[in-house]
Amino acid sequence: MGEPWQERFRAGRVSLPSWAKDAPDRSLFRSNISGTWELHAWDRATGGRRQLTERPAGTGAGALDPEGTWVWWFDDTDGDEFGVWRRQPFAGGTAETPLPGLSPSYIGGLALGRDGFAVAGRSTDAGFSAHAGAAGAAARTRTVYAHRCEGSVSDLSDDGSLLALAHSEHGDSRNMAVRVLRLHRDVLDGAGADGGEDTDAAETVADLWDGPGRDLTPVAFEPGGRRLLVLHERDGRRAPLLWDPVTGAEQDIDTGLPGELGADWTPDAAALLISQESRGRVLLHRYELASGTLTALDVPPGVVSAAAARPDGTVEYAWSDSAHPPAVRSTSGDVVLEPDGPAAPPSVPVHDVHVDGPGGSIHALVSLPEGERPHPTVFVVHGGPEAQDCDAFMPDVAAWVDHGFAVVRVNYRGSTGYGAAWRNALEGRVGVTELEDITAVRDWAVGSGLADPERLIVEGGSWGGYLALLAVGRRPRDWSAGIAAVPVADFEAAYADEMEALRAFDRSMFGGSPEEVPERYRTSSPITYAADVRAPVLVLAGENDPRCPIRQIDNYLSRLAELGTPHEVYRFDAGHGSFVVEESIGQMAVELDFALRVTGLREGTAPGAS
Repeated sequence: MGEPWQERFRAGRVSLPSWAKDAPDRSLFRSNISGTWELHAWDRATGGRRQLTERPAGTGAGALDPEGTWVWWFDDTDGDEFGVWRRQPFAGGTAETPLPGLSPSYIGGLALGRDGFAVAGRSTDAGFSAHAGAAGAAARTRTVYAHRCEGSVSDLSDDGSLLALAHSEHGDSRNMAVRVLRLHRDVLDGAGADGGEDTDAAETVADLWDGPGRDLTPVAFEPGGRRLLVLHERDGRRAPLLWDPVTGAEQDIDTGLPGELGADWTPDAAALLISQESRGRVLLHRYELASGTLTALDVPPGVVSAAAARPDGTVEYAWSDSAHPPAVRSTSGDVVLEPDGPAAPPSVPVHDVHVDGPGGSIHALVSLPEGERPHPTVFVVHGGPEAQDCDAFMPDVAAWVDHGFAVVRVNYRGSTGYGAAWRNALEGRVGVTELEDITAVRDWAVGSGLADPERLIVEGGSWGGYLALLAVGRRPRDWSAGIAAVPVADFEAAYADEMEALRAFDRSMFGGSPEEVPERYRTSSPITYAADVRAPVLVLAGENDPRCPIRQIDNYLSRLAELGTPHEVYRFDAGHGSFVVEESIGQMAVELDFALRVTGLREGTAPGAS
């Protein structure tokens, strides 16, 4: 047994199980009980569970086909996210390559039909493409869509005739449009080699686009029908609508709920399961399509991170709050699925604050340790940027609190959950906008007596790591230290080396490429301000990271070394993070040790170049 903070990472966890449409007793879930996050099969009828995948770097993406016969999973190399789909029998057996004509790529979505039919999306330097065919040893796929702009495969109708895609042919990958294709199964089921886009294999039924700056997200086709559930932003926030691509008819779902909404179908298509995301919490509701009746489901306050309606009318959901570890529950009152081993120790509840900022009221979450104020404080900055901090159980936040730090998390402009205008406010001022909000909350934390300004750390991963580096460069007097895990450190070099989907995302945020708007990239890049950094810096980097590639991090570290700026480096052999539990603990230990030393809470060697 380790310390409580380590046991929160080691405690068994399970994801919300999915299940086969035609065989709902056959379920698939992810779990860390082997020490690595892997896919597991669960036969609800017998209670039997079986680990399906076992790979050194773990397995992230997986799906179960409608008949419950095959489990698909994505096979990359050491977490680099570049690979091919494999499948293996649910009941056990050897994995095979179901679509052998497709070369490795980044994931562009996957839709599974009956009788082995599948559509796989691929993202490469050439753009996005979708490929359909019957999986198996003799599989022949056809390219049913291809474009230089990014997109994603969303869903197949139950009869396999309609395919929903998200695409960005209009040039903005942050705000997608929707296209529905009719697949000609007589062509797709016949012989033929894959090649360029096959106009005989698919045709466009309809397009749905709400214009510049308004995102559309295809969710799922109606069970047994052709209507498509879509999330829109027509009122400035995410909400559901139903769209018939054949007739063009739309049904807006007016719930009257505040916040941003997600949705999915119930298996009988009589209702929608609505998730309501508001001020860092997520609640569930059922919306009856015939009557328009909205019913709140009995779930505890906190965050429902995933939910699905079962054929028997119950709803299963994954839930936690800041104080209580995750659980998979049912509206029947049962715990659906429990992992092996001891439960994670609890943590402290979170407190909400609202701070006036240059773009409006900023919502932040505060977790407090024992002891008198002012506290040594760490600002844990979320990634994304299209994500948000919420009242969910976070082992890293709990670890900081255990070691005497107050934790402040800021839902800066660029975060989701607060409407489209808030999410899009960073465009053209990338990093600068977010840092204005973080600075406003930082000043509130110091001014209110919560945070000790002499022991104040900015920390984050991915986009949060980027903002941490930007903060210690642009606001060097504000911070005692910076910790950046898998960050963007040199935007121009990152753009050159990252996956094409992220280049497209960058172009949408900045208004062009580094060649087209070089000054915007320079202004937003941490390496621009390296000479101004005064606080010691810790950087954690994945050698195989396709999102925040290693070369641009090395550029930044080399610049710090040239300048003689105190810094430390931790490298790990994985990609954009790790699915290995002990590696996650090791990274957290490195961060804690660094933070305790630079704040004087632990004696030791002062930080320096390494």
